[in-house]
Amino acid sequence: MADSASAGQRGGLDRASRADGPTMVWSTDGIPPPARFSYWRDVVRSAAMGFFGTPEAVSPGEFSARVELRSCGPLRFMLAESRTSYQIVRTRRDVANASDHYALYLQLSGETTSIVGGEAVKLHPGDIGFCEGREYRAQHGGRCAIAMVPLAMMERRAPWLRDRPHRKLASDARFAAHLRLHMMELAGNDSPLGDAETSLLAESLCNLVALAGTDGIPSRRLEAELKVEALLAFCRQNLHDPELSPQQAADRLSISVRTLHSRFRLTGRTFGQWLLENRLQGCSHALRDPRQRVLNISELAYRWGFNDLSYFNRTFRAHFDMTPREWRNGSEAS
Repeated sequence: MADSASAGQRGGLDRASRADGPTMVWSTDGIPPPARFSYWRDVVRSAAMGFFGTPEAVSPGEFSARVELRSCGPLRFMLAESRTSYQIVRTRRDVANASDHYALYLQLSGETTSIVGGEAVKLHPGDIGFCEGREYRAQHGGRCAIAMVPLAMMERRAPWLRDRPHRKLASDARFAAHLRLHMMELAGNDSPLGDAETSLLAESLCNLVALAGTDGIPSRRLEAELKVEALLAFCRQNLHDPELSPQQAADRLSISVRTLHSRFRLTGRTFGQWLLENRLQGCSHALRDPRQRVLNISELAYRWGFNDLSYFNRTFRAHFDMTPREWRNGSEAS
C-alpha cells in the first residue's frame, strides 16, 4: 500500500507496486486549502473518469479527499473518501468514458444522494447502489468503495437489470453482506490479489448482484433468463475442451440444438462468437497472471481450448490489437 503521507506531500500521483500491478493514490493533503477542490476536480476529471461525474461545488468547510484506484484488465476498483460533501454531475462525456461498464457503489461512511431521471436514491453506510452508465447528479460525502465491471459481463448474468438502471440494496437486504465482503476484498489493498483471483472474485460479485436484483422480476421472465445462464455456465466450465460444440452442450442440458441457438440469440452472439470471445478473455487473463509465467503461450492457448496456434494468434491480435507475446509483456495497443 502506498504511504499516504508521502502521497499527500506530493499532492498528486503515487504508485504502490503490488502483485496485480500498481495502485494509484491521490490526496489533497499536500495542496493549499484554497486550491484543494479545483485540484480534486482535475484529478476526478482525468484519472478517475467513469467512476464519478465531474465535481461542481463543495459544501462549506475545509475540503479534504483521498482516492485509491487499481485496475485488472477491464475491471476497475476504487476506494474514495472526503471529509466535506460535494456535488457531482455525470455528464454525457463522463458516460461516454464508462458506457460499457456497470457500476457498484458501497457506502462505508457518510451519505450519498444521487438523482437519475427524477428518481432519487440515498445511500447510507452499508447500502449498495448499482447501475449502468447514465447521466446523474449527486451529493457525495464520506467514504465509499466502487467497482466497475464490464456491462456485458453483468448482462450475461442478469439481463433483467437492463430495465432497472438505478437500484439500491439496503444494508440488511438479502445477499448484501456477501456483496460488501466481495466489494471490500476487490477495492481494498490490504491483501493483494493476483489477476486470476480478481477475475474469479469479480465473477462471483456479478453473480451476487444478479441474485440480489431478482426482486420484483416476474417468475416467467426470470425462468427464461436463468435457462440462458445455465447454458452459459456449462459452456464456461468447458471452455478448455476443444471439442465443445452446440450438440455437446445441447445434449448436456437436454435441449435441441435449435433451442440452444435461440437462447444464444438472446445474448446477442452466436455460439461460435461467444465461445471465441470467452476463450480469448481467459487467455488474456492467464497471460498477465505472474504465476503462469512458467507456461509458454502455446500451453496456455491449449489450456483454453485452442488447438490451432495460427488461428489463436490471428484471432488474439484481431481482438486485442496486439500479439499474445506483446500482451503478456504489457505492451500498449497501437
